[in-house]
Amino acid sequence: MLMRHLPARQFRPLILCALLLLCALPAISHAATIPPDALCHRATLTREARFRFGMDAPVATFAAQIHQESEWRAGAVSPVGAQGLAQFMPGTARWLPTVMPDTGQPAPFNPAWAIRALVAYDWWILQRVRAATPCDRMAKGLAGYNGGPGWLTRDERKAAAQGLDPDVWWGSVETVNAGRSRAAFRENRGYPRRILLVLEPVYMAAGWGAGSCPAQGGRS
Repeated sequence: MLMRHLPARQFRPLILCALLLLCALPAISHAATIPPDALCHRATLTREARFRFGMDAPVATFAAQIHQESEWRAGAVSPVGAQGLAQFMPGTARWLPTVMPDTGQPAPFNPAWAIRALVAYDWWILQRVRAATPCDRMAKGLAGYNGGPGWLTRDERKAAAQGLDPDVWWGSVETVNAGRSRAAFRENRGYPRRILLVLEPVYMAAGWGAGSCPAQGGRS
């Protein structure tokens, strides 16, 4: 083979590249990837997002949210009883049509209903959120989706009482805990961070459409 005749020093770059690739494999294996099931629901999500948010809807954000909730598994059930792609608790699924009638009869395990409901609930929360930037607004909305809008309001009030800007999520309201347990607070703060800063860039790069925090994608 030709390689037998190469000087030893010419092998060194090849060996170095191989070692670097081996070192990178653990990171590559843990990188977020889009599940194949996501492609089955892409058109539905795009349609529902544009219906509710317009043609510039942040489809990549909602895709990232579903990824975080269930990894696109329509039959997913959490240990606390959350159901389907969007991981609605049964009580929330029954309540949503009372404020958003066009979501229809609750059916958390039906992917079409789950996607419509997730986008609609996000929209409902965001109409009640005041924020400095679209990225702050979506982060607040996601925190409200995960932990309940009532907790978000309490956190904003406490932030203002501490002299922080209640319209800013990152580094402001994000740092304030109005009374949740340590575990619940940690989960709630990690929820918008993973969706907006880790998963959203993956879906944007794959051509799923706009995101909410493109300038901050990949921030730790």
